[in-house]
Amino acid sequence: MTVGIHPLFRQLQAQPLSTTVGPPEPQRNVPVIWFPSPGSSSGVCPQSAPTTPPPSRLEVQAAAVIELLDRLQRTGELPPPKLQALQRVLQSKFCAAIREVYEQLYDTLDIVGGPEVRAQATAKATVAAFAASEGHAHPRVVELPKTEEGLGFNIMGGKEQNSPIYISRVIPGGVADRQGGLKRGDQLLSVNGVSVEGEHHEKAVELLKAAQSSVKLVVRYTPKVLEEMEARFEKMRSARRRQQHTSYS
Repeated sequence: MTVGIHPLFRQLQAQPLSTTVGPPEPQRNVPVIWFPSPGSSSGVCPQSAPTTPPPSRLEVQAAAVIELLDRLQRTGELPPPKLQALQRVLQSKFCAAIREVYEQLYDTLDIVGGPEVRAQATAKATVAAFAASEGHAHPRVVELPKTEEGLGFNIMGGKEQNSPIYISRVIPGGVADRQGGLKRGDQLLSVNGVSVEGEHHEKAVELLKAAQSSVKLVVRYTPKVLEEMEARFEKMRSARRRQQHTSYS
């Protein structure tokens, strides 16, 4: 964190706060909190800030910004309400979820180009993931080790069944159960950076099988949709059973 960041916060007295994913728009002379490319030198960035830390430092950057805000609040250099509002954003679960999804996508997206091109594409993909989850739980990243005992969960659904792909069961005592991050009712959005939204069931199975030492999943928790889907499948199975029973009678 450089000393040059400090004066930027004086603008907050006259300018609205802005929280965004990806580099700030060049025409806006407002300090913003953003998640940069392996590029960017700080999470608090004016329009002219250079770009250089790796994505793995995003959490460190956010913590440094929170520490700076706390220091500014103690010295009384900025109105406490504005600082407290920004601190709440940075410390929120929503902000942590954005960071996790951004880092996962940055590491796995197949993008040709330099760090800034990758950062822009990652920002757009992250925004799209959260926009798609509107009205539901926010996306989150779950990483599981790939061992001889498998991953420890079952999936159901797919394009051929006119439904999303869901985690239908977390096997008790299995890898996913021990890791604790995956839930029955999680919709599977991507596997190791490859989207499975709108894909056939077999596509997700192939991606899970192809994973080597570990697998990174982007999921969102929508249990009611899973319950509705299971009820629909059960209704279809019951209809088939009745039809078979009638044909044998």
